[in-house]
Amino acid sequence: MFLKTVTTKSTNGYWDNIEKVKTEIQSADAILIGAGAGLSTSAGFTYSGKRFEDNFQDFIVKYSFKDMYSAGFYPYKTLEEYWAYWSRYIFINRYQNAPKSVYHDLYNLVQGKNYFVLTTNVDHCFQKAGFHKHRLFYTQGDYGLWQCSRPCHNKTYDNEPVIRKMIAGQKNMRIPSDLVPHCPACGAPMSMNLRADNTFVEDNGWHMAANRYQNFANRYKNSNIVYLELGVGGNTPGIIKYPFWQMTYKNPNAAYICINLSEACIPTEIKKQFIGITGDIGEALTHIKNSLAEQTA
Repeated sequence: MFLKTVTTKSTNGYWDNIEKVKTEIQSADAILIGAGAGLSTSAGFTYSGKRFEDNFQDFIVKYSFKDMYSAGFYPYKTLEEYWAYWSRYIFINRYQNAPKSVYHDLYNLVQGKNYFVLTTNVDHCFQKAGFHKHRLFYTQGDYGLWQCSRPCHNKTYDNEPVIRKMIAGQKNMRIPSDLVPHCPACGAPMSMNLRADNTFVEDNGWHMAANRYQNFANRYKNSNIVYLELGVGGNTPGIIKYPFWQMTYKNPNAAYICINLSEACIPTEIKKQFIGITGDIGEALTHIKNSLAEQTA
């Protein structure tokens, strides 16, 4: 449908685009945020390097793992070792706060506006920063939820109390056997509620959030709306990127804003509605915040 063009650092200059983003957000009737992994990376949730080494040194020594993400797919021989790894993974990426204030800065930018968030992130950072849960749709699951691995039923379960027990009780890269989670309905091992294959459970909460997202998108599809894409890569463009392009194309009143560390590729059909900022999301949000502060000083 679309012919694509690549924008580099920015067409009219980084600072000009910061001012344009500020103006669009101020004047918008609604803001639909689409957030990918790059937003959490900017907030300090990195999956390799020092953070990985500080938390998984024993697993690195034993298995020569290079990063947190790929290590999660390793075929551990026992569920006790599997959950020793995953309990640490969940704890630092779900129950610890992000090292940087990026999510809080984003919330402060939109809290007075009519907003909704569509995200593929599963780390709960939006709610911890103050975003209302009824304005959020986590399409790919949540590190804080378990499901039956089969799955025998469409229900998810909060895992925080057991995760904390796993963290406290594990020794020699294993958790106590009595902490291994099993489905209360069929007895099968529990698994993470993460969209990795066709066993992903879309529970009642997921469907209610999906409906709220669709209602928001439909309500403002012809309005002065900003589609604000943050840190979205090319792995699953059909969830955020392509729908944002299509909704922008259909609405001449809309603006499509993309902030990403790498170059932004956009359709030529919406180039006049596009503002692109290539750089760290956290830094860009800080610059927008400072510009707003200067305006009101």
